[in-house]
Amino acid sequence: MKSVLTGMLTSVVFGASVLAQAPELAAPRAQQHQTAATRRSSNNASEGAIDLGMVRLTRRVLADGQPLAAGTYDIRVTTADARPVAGETPGRERWAEFLQKGKVKGREVVTIVPATEIKQIARETPPRPGKYRVDLLAGNKYVRIWVNRGGNHYLLHLPPA
Repeated sequence: MKSVLTGMLTSVVFGASVLAQAPELAAPRAQQHQTAATRRSSNNASEGAIDLGMVRLTRRVLADGQPLAAGTYDIRVTTADARPVAGETPGRERWAEFLQKGKVKGREVVTIVPATEIKQIARETPPRPGKYRVDLLAGNKYVRIWVNRGGNHYLLHLPPA
């Protein structure tokens, strides 16, 4: 029994260190954050929200496990914290909403990275302040939306639908 527990603990620690070394390849954590507490209505979540601006998606993706059509969306970061995974800084993962004509079309967990730490996370050149970029990553397994706004970088990872 002791060897089984030791093996499980080793697997967890090893897996966490691999993901920490390559965060752009880590799977979205939306599936881990589907609790009633984090699923606020858009009215409550919009108070104090951060507007990231308009983003154009050229392909259909999954946001929080639900299809999100290709198109142009306003993205806002809500005040609803996503539960951090062990070892992550609280408050750095929150829910973002994709809006069209003022209506929420989808939600996904966004990771917030201060500009002073972005070089530790991403190898690519960040978008200029106030701009965004959309990249296909990990052998076409994830679409990353990267927004640079207000001294922070906002990263969303969505699998293609």
